[in-house]
Amino acid sequence: MYADGGGLYLRVAEGGSKQWIYRYVTNGRCRDMGIGPCHVLTLAEARERARTASKLRLDGIDPIDHKRAQRVAAATAAAKVMTFKQCAEGFIRDNESDWTNPKHRKDWEGSLIRHVYPALGDLPVALIDTPLVLKVIKPLWARVPETASRVRGRIESVLGWATVHHYREGDNPARWQNHLEQVLPTVAKINHHAALPYAQVADFVAKLRKEKSVTARCLEFIALTAARLNEAANATWTEIDLETRTWTVPAKRTKAGKKTGKQHKVPLSDAAIAILTDMLAIRRSDFIFPGQKEGRPIGHNALWEMAKRASGADITVHGLRSTFKDWASECTSFANEVSEMALGHAIPDAVEAAYRRGDLIEKRRRLMEAWAEFCARKPAASGKVVAIGGRRP
Repeated sequence: MYADGGGLYLRVAEGGSKQWIYRYVTNGRCRDMGIGPCHVLTLAEARERARTASKLRLDGIDPIDHKRAQRVAAATAAAKVMTFKQCAEGFIRDNESDWTNPKHRKDWEGSLIRHVYPALGDLPVALIDTPLVLKVIKPLWARVPETASRVRGRIESVLGWATVHHYREGDNPARWQNHLEQVLPTVAKINHHAALPYAQVADFVAKLRKEKSVTARCLEFIALTAARLNEAANATWTEIDLETRTWTVPAKRTKAGKKTGKQHKVPLSDAAIAILTDMLAIRRSDFIFPGQKEGRPIGHNALWEMAKRASGADITVHGLRSTFKDWASECTSFANEVSEMALGHAIPDAVEAAYRRGDLIEKRRRLMEAWAEFCARKPAASGKVVAIGGRRP
């Protein structure tokens, strides 16, 4: 050991290798910290490193412990480096249990593979910013705005997942409101789901009631409750309270509930209860409307096909919600927030407070009973629509 002063030593091993050492005493214990090999660091560089170690000791910090802590921090940071693709795979794993239709996962993965992974897939998710998101979205925006909007939403979801898991920090660069909406041009409004005119709903329900299949019962239940396809198809008996005539949809299975954490209560009309009674008599699983495969709910494709067949038109199951809303708006005197709540839409806090007191649930019960009666009546020969609740159509 050859001393240079200030705690710096040159240690020459028996084999001839030379190493710079910083020697110091802490709590009565002599410690040697390796600074670096002689053939890499010059004397001046070794002195500077020894001086830095001395400054740490002046601040009450053990240089060796400090060096180890830096290595641990670097290793931890390296372990947290996740690519966008890895985060997307994590998001899909965490959420696929809610995607009862395999097509949903296929669509998710397919859109990311085609449109997102080529530009963002291998990048650290922490480095993705607005310009990089726009690099993906802008080329799609003018050609296929609906696809672009869907892809943007999926990027936003993946980046949100990464933030929750501490793989990135800061605002979400893919968010739309007060952000990307400022730089992407307005495009033509996307068409809504094809809906059945409410004047034809009685014929539609009558055809369903002639069918004896589980598919027909489920589709009629959807029409009577104005529920989303996924909510009804995956409904279980534990969600039904026949005594209070209420269906409680868990928050995780509702569109609004996934954001607010609030479950959606659906008052059941006599006609809806009749359907449940029929299904209870042939119950064979926890699902109210079981599919052909044991332990699985009814398939979405079967419902879509029956909706088209019973209506004689290219309508969608989701469009039945628009049918209900059009009828409630044009043919009844019920307040708008009553039908909005029946659809599970978000409403102002003041109305939500009223709902918690129980008055809107009873109003919604009367609304859904009136809707069920409308669905069951025979269309007038003149084609006129009879007003309900004191309001003319």
